[in-house]
Amino acid sequence: MVLSTVCKPDDGVQLVVTPNIQHISLLEKNEDFRRAYASARIVTCDGFPLYYYARMRRVPIIGRVTGRGIVEALLADPARLASQRLFLVVPDQETQNAVVSWAGRNGLTHAVRTIIPSCGFVDNDAECRQLAHEITQFAPTILLLCVGAPQSEVFVGRYRALLPACWALCIGQGVKVALGLVRGAPRWVQAANLEWLWRILQEPRRLAWRYAVSAAGFLRAMCKDIAQGRT
Repeated sequence: MVLSTVCKPDDGVQLVVTPNIQHISLLEKNEDFRRAYASARIVTCDGFPLYYYARMRRVPIIGRVTGRGIVEALLADPARLASQRLFLVVPDQETQNAVVSWAGRNGLTHAVRTIIPSCGFVDNDAECRQLAHEITQFAPTILLLCVGAPQSEVFVGRYRALLPACWALCIGQGVKVALGLVRGAPRWVQAANLEWLWRILQEPRRLAWRYAVSAAGFLRAMCKDIAQGRT
């Protein structure tokens, strides 16, 4: 849909979000994050706990669609991107170098631009406005935000009036996995729904506490949802 649907000027930015348990936990605490989610054009089901909970609540969903899966599909066939313009907001120099190298190998240098914002950029209005200006000047058809939640979603939500008509995909570390900077989980690990454990074992200091907090937040939200009898 992203590759085949051209965003018209009146459409504005079309936000795509891929919720997992961290997102659900953040939605309870971050009003800007909630507003961004409310404005999203597409909300997929990323985390497997969300998928099974949705099935238990008989919510009609087509299955899991992860941010990693989306970006892997986009980058897997560069020929399909020949008519696209990609702007990537990336977290570090390593990722930027990998994107530039990938674009060069596939003859897409002219159609790909990257930028590295400062840490916590979403709380710097001047930097965000400058970033929105540079994105608009490049006129992308696809904007890939690779700086994680809630920064990616909040940026689009706050500054959507300054952004061009394009698809804005919040994909976290998906681009690092797609470009081989982070080793993706083997298929059997994914099939067993143990990708979260795989990631913790790779980056225990960064992810263990975050996953614990997110799991607690998701359980609270799930219990609240059940108590209120939502469908």
